[in-house]
Amino acid sequence: MLKLLQVSSSHMFKPAAANIVGRRFASSQAAMPATFTLRNGPVFHGKSFGANKNVSGEAVFTTGMVGYPESMTDPSYRGQILVFTQPLMGNYGVPSAARDNFNLLRYFESPHIQCIGVVVADVALRYSHWTAVESLGDWCTREGVAAITGVDTRAIVTYLREQGSSLGRITVGEEYDADEDEAFIDPGEINLVHKVSTKEPFHIPAPPTAEGEHFHVAVIDCGVKENILRSLVSRGMAVTVFPYDYPVHKIMHHFDGLFISNGPGDPTHCSSTVYHLKKTMETFDGPIFGICLGHQLLALAAGGKSIKMRYGNRAHNIPALDMTTGKCHITSQNHGYAVDASTLPSYLKPYFINLNDQSNEGMYHVSRPIFSTQFHPEAKGGPLDSAFLFDKYLDDIRAYKQGQSNKPSQLLVDMLAKERVGVEI
Repeated sequence: MLKLLQVSSSHMFKPAAANIVGRRFASSQAAMPATFTLRNGPVFHGKSFGANKNVSGEAVFTTGMVGYPESMTDPSYRGQILVFTQPLMGNYGVPSAARDNFNLLRYFESPHIQCIGVVVADVALRYSHWTAVESLGDWCTREGVAAITGVDTRAIVTYLREQGSSLGRITVGEEYDADEDEAFIDPGEINLVHKVSTKEPFHIPAPPTAEGEHFHVAVIDCGVKENILRSLVSRGMAVTVFPYDYPVHKIMHHFDGLFISNGPGDPTHCSSTVYHLKKTMETFDGPIFGICLGHQLLALAAGGKSIKMRYGNRAHNIPALDMTTGKCHITSQNHGYAVDASTLPSYLKPYFINLNDQSNEGMYHVSRPIFSTQFHPEAKGGPLDSAFLFDKYLDDIRAYKQGQSNKPSQLLVDMLAKERVGVEI
């Protein structure tokens, strides 16, 4: 007869004490009133749980149930007030700024919170997770990010869906007079990419592939996420990351491929990037891959146009149809602009379309190894249905490099920094 193992109850389900207790935000701050105002729209009253400051920006919403540390540190959210539709936020706390074996942030998409404010229905006063080191409230306070809880996020999202994207404002300690329109700041009028892009090139080495191959990719940093860089280097592609306005067409002969990253704001602000991409497409016949803003900038460089969406797509569960295979992939997205597919030249075909709103989700060149996606195949919060696109990019690079002798200057690589340089907080 089998004997049941006797285990003392004191040793069962006993996580670390810090994870059980967590930390409460300061009682004085928790009691401080806060107001969230939509320009020419409703006003919501709640409580502050972040920094004691007033902020203004574009109010957007995300329907993701998890991944708030990744979303809040995503440079694509720069200048925005992020409204979470998930009723309870912060229950698993905030992880540390630990780095992996590639010297990339393990849990964040950039070194700091990028959104200027967060709005939640209910915030967890206590957190519990093995990676957590602080609460959501403590993190927002330390990073200088305004945060409000106790408001009806359902009503906020309903308004944004019906009226379209809107400017918003979080005011702590006093009710804001909504008639003072000049207090609303429109980040759409600012070149946000300039604020999030590295100011100098930096390099991340990569181990060779299983076949012993070495590849080197140039990355245009419009606000690149850490997991995009990880998705490249983990596949054996060393990367050198350049500022968004760097004339990459002058140095592409040193590289095996070009990648254009995600980023915030209106793509038309990046006119210099568009110009350099156009020149690159004329002089470099190697693989080119763009994601999100990178997709839009490639389209502009080819002569296409972008459009501002009514309220954008920000979620982890958006279906995108692969026009080449007929397969549907569940994707993670974060964008307020899209490519007008009807304006693309004949040599660029739609790659994916959004099955919710029929918007363009990607394109590919009919005869060259150039493709792009509006969604995020690398999304750290998941899903990873479309991560195979990085493998496709690697295959394109492998095919291109056969017979090529291009090699980057090792002296240049040794002299470069190993992480982002001079990025504004």
